[in-house]
Amino acid sequence: MLKTLMFSLSLLFVLVLNIASVNAQSSAGQELITTLDVATSYSDKPITFNVTLPPSYFNNKDKRYLVLFDFHPRSQAYLNGMHDWMSHNGDWPWLETIIVTAPDGDKTLGELKELAIEERGDTKLLDFMELALLPTIDKQYRTNGFRIMNGFTGNAGLGLYTLLNRPELFNAYFVASPVLSKDFAFVIKDAPKKLAAMKGKPRFLFMSTSDSGFEQRQLASFAEMETIIKATASPALEYHIKRFDGSYYMTQPILATAYGIELLFNDYHKMLEPDSEISSKGPQAILAHYQYLTDEKYGFEVPATASLIALAKYEADKGGKTAKNKAIAIYQVAVDAYPHSHTAHHALAQAYAEVGEFERAVTHEKLALKNTDHPFWRNKYTERLVELEVRKKAM
Repeated sequence: MLKTLMFSLSLLFVLVLNIASVNAQSSAGQELITTLDVATSYSDKPITFNVTLPPSYFNNKDKRYLVLFDFHPRSQAYLNGMHDWMSHNGDWPWLETIIVTAPDGDKTLGELKELAIEERGDTKLLDFMELALLPTIDKQYRTNGFRIMNGFTGNAGLGLYTLLNRPELFNAYFVASPVLSKDFAFVIKDAPKKLAAMKGKPRFLFMSTSDSGFEQRQLASFAEMETIIKATASPALEYHIKRFDGSYYMTQPILATAYGIELLFNDYHKMLEPDSEISSKGPQAILAHYQYLTDEKYGFEVPATASLIALAKYEADKGGKTAKNKAIAIYQVAVDAYPHSHTAHHALAQAYAEVGEFERAVTHEKLALKNTDHPFWRNKYTERLVELEVRKKAM
C-alpha cells in the first residue's frame, strides 16, 4: 500500500514539475518566475528571494493573492508544481498563491537564522521578516494580507519559533518533521507560556512527522511538543498534528503541504451541511459564521452562498407550500447578501418556478445570466431562461 502511494507521489511530483516548467510565463508573455531584492540593515547588499507568481497574475489585475513563504531554496520547485496542480481547477483546493522562497547560501540570512536558533530572545530574524521581507513583498505584489509559512526540519523548527514569538507575521504555519531537540530555537522551553498567552486573530498550525530512520532522533521532542500544544494552546490557535508513519523522510514536506492546504481551506471550500449546528440556527447564523471567516480567519471574503442554498433546498425538500415559501425566503437572503452571485439568482429562479411565479423566475434567471461569463453556466442559464419564458407566456 505504502509502496504504491510512494510510486504515485513520485509520478505526481514529475507531473507537477513539468506543469510548473510549462507555465513559466503568463499568457500575456510576462515572466511568472522572478526574483525580489529585499534590503536589510544587517548587510550592505540586499537579500534576493525567489518568487513565483500565479498563472493568472498578469491577466486578472483586479485579483489579490495569498503569500506562502519557505526558507529552503529547493522548496521552490515542488511548491510551484504542487500549487499549479492544486489551484488550476478554480482555486480548489489551493487558492492561488504567490510563492516566495529564500536564496541558496545567503550569508546574512544564514547568520540571522543561526542567531534565532542559538541565542534565546534574539529577534533579528523576526525583525527582518516583519520590517523588511513581508512589507517588500506586499509593496511589490498584489497581496491580500493572508500569509502561510512553510518549512521542513530546521526550517519547520523556525516556523514554530515564529509562531511562538511573533504569531501575527503569518496566518498559517505548516511544519513538517520539525527539529526541536537540543533546545532548537528554545521552542520547547518557550512553548507552554507563549502558546497559552496567544491572542488576537486565529492562527493555524499543521505539524507532522513520521517514523523514518532520519526522524527517530526527533520523535521524543515531537511528542513533547505535541503534549504541550494540546495542554496549553489558547483558543486562538487551530492546530492539527499528524503522523505519516511508514512513508519516506524526503516525502514529508510534500505530504505536509498537501494536507495542510486541504485542512486550512476546508471551511472556505466546503459548505455547511444544512443540519449542522450553525445552519440549524437559520440563514442569519450562516451569514454570521462566514462573516467571522471573512473578517477574522482569512481577511478576504468567504461567501456563504453555497451553504445558504443548501439550507434552502433542505427546507424545500420537506414538502408543502410553507416549506417552499421558507426556502424562497432563504434564497432571497442569499441574493440580498450576494447580489452578483449567479448561483444565488439561479437557485431563486428555480424556487419561484416551482411555485408558479414565472415572472419572478425569469427576472432572476436573467440576473444569473448577467452575472457570469463562464461558457458552461451561460449555456445552462440560457436554456433555462428559454424554458421559463415559454411557461410564463403559457400562463
